[in-house]
Amino acid sequence: MKTSTRSAGWAALFDWDGVIIDSRTHHEESWERLARDLRASLPAGHFLRGFGRKNDFIIPEILGWTRDPEQIRTISLRKEELYRDVVNERGLDALPGVHTWLERLRDAGVRCAIGSSTHRANIDLSLELIGLKEFFSAIVTAEDVTKGKPDPEVFLAAAERAGSAPSRCVVFEDAHVGIATARAGGMRVVAVATTHPREELSEADQVVDRLDELHVDELSAWFCRHLLPVSRGT
Repeated sequence: MKTSTRSAGWAALFDWDGVIIDSRTHHEESWERLARDLRASLPAGHFLRGFGRKNDFIIPEILGWTRDPEQIRTISLRKEELYRDVVNERGLDALPGVHTWLERLRDAGVRCAIGSSTHRANIDLSLELIGLKEFFSAIVTAEDVTKGKPDPEVFLAAAERAGSAPSRCVVFEDAHVGIATARAGGMRVVAVATTHPREELSEADQVVDRLDELHVDELSAWFCRHLLPVSRGT
């Protein structure tokens, strides 16, 4: 296995759900189980509206279940327990092209970090199942930040742990709120069309259907001293 000891001069920051793993049906099922447990209703379209957000926003603002901080915390922890139950029952896979892209980044000396609104236990379980832990030098999760997306705290923390200035980071995202988060942090962003169609992701610098469509040299060119910023969209 080839491993680079040089630095590419920029870092890759990855959202988790919808970028590294295909967890949509797992999360949808966990919300359904939670609603049944609580004898509560789920508003139409709640899942897409909450995608990429922390539970402490979803529960009061999208679901409207409660605004009591302790109840929100209890409900949130239960939801994530149910999610892990679903993952253990159904298994989990990395999205197509993820492993190849992570290998290219590693071989080129690009440091990779995770910046996600999900809980650390979820990511630990997923990494155990899909076996990609070796590629990430840092992991920032819901427990590590106080402000959820679109506040850039999660990606700024991931950039710091990856040892890179925010202006020299590329964020890989699938959700609108995540793209806005990367922009708020002063970072470039590649959108992966797993949750939304390509035509709805034009606010990103580049849009792909799968990560192995990308080439390291192409993204490295964004950080050349004399290269003007570009917005490639679709």
